[in-house]
Amino acid sequence: MSIENLARKTVRELTPYMSARRLGGSGDIWLNANESPYVNEYSVNCDRLNRYSTCQPEELINAYSAYAGVDSKYVLTSRGADEGIELLVRAFCEPNQDSILYCPPTYGMYAISAQTFDVATKTVPLTADWQLDLDTIQANLDSVKLVFVCSPNNPTGNLLKRSDIEALLDMTANKAIVVVDEAYIDFCMEESVVELLSRYPNLAILRTLSKAFALAGLRCGFTLANPQIIELLLKVIAPYPVPVPVTDIAVQALSEAGLARTKFQVLDLNANRAYLQAGLSMLPGVTVFDGYGNYLLVQFPDGEKLFSTLWDNGIILRRSPIENCIRISVGNRDECEKTLAFIRQQLEQ
Repeated sequence: MSIENLARKTVRELTPYMSARRLGGSGDIWLNANESPYVNEYSVNCDRLNRYSTCQPEELINAYSAYAGVDSKYVLTSRGADEGIELLVRAFCEPNQDSILYCPPTYGMYAISAQTFDVATKTVPLTADWQLDLDTIQANLDSVKLVFVCSPNNPTGNLLKRSDIEALLDMTANKAIVVVDEAYIDFCMEESVVELLSRYPNLAILRTLSKAFALAGLRCGFTLANPQIIELLLKVIAPYPVPVPVTDIAVQALSEAGLARTKFQVLDLNANRAYLQAGLSMLPGVTVFDGYGNYLLVQFPDGEKLFSTLWDNGIILRRSPIENCIRISVGNRDECEKTLAFIRQQLEQ
């Protein structure tokens, strides 16, 4: 018997999520992973590295709860928001019995996390204007324990209507948890649904320090939810999920000085997004969709050809599942200018 045959059938047949790093590439401009272009300095204390970390470091929980505007009992920290997705699936879904539901085009890890644990997936595509199809969702809630929605949505960049999220929470009351992925909400904090936590016990919100806080390599995320949900997640989380250096750096990022720096960088990235959107919108045959994160979804006359040409010339962007569309992360102004100039040149040829 081969080693592969020893693995679970589910794992053998699983198509893994193709992250930006797995896809590779070689170039000078990397705008494919919605990373921040900023490199910020932090200090790390090494005198506690011989000891295990606390499962939920109080200083980190308190710092993020203050930032999010919720009581600390509503906060759980994990290894990125990706671990939050996995914890929710493990805590609420019976393998080979329950399902999750998500609305493509959207982030691919909802499905991967479910499939890994033999939890079925249901899809209800977004509408033509990339909003929730509430009637079809309601008709497909049988066996569903988790409904994942993303706002701002990745890769489309749009916000979901708050009224639709509330309607979804109402229709799933006592039936399922609605998970609102707010990985990009720091670029438009006024659009967060965090205030709904006090009204809806079946709401969970995913957050991360990877995007606006320029800490993608730190792998620090958060789940905001009713204390009953948090207690269930704590039953299945790893014993020591937050390394000591992660806590040290994250607390610094969430300090008064760290928050001021992030606010400035967010304003700069939002300005660069507006610059890129305006420049691309002027090109013939190009459609730029309104975006609220640190990326734009752009449709070109021949997106696949342009993507390959960019890739071959060291400008690494991200393919989109939407026909002829490319997702472009917002980098610094120099990266945006060079990318825009190259695209303009290619379309003029």
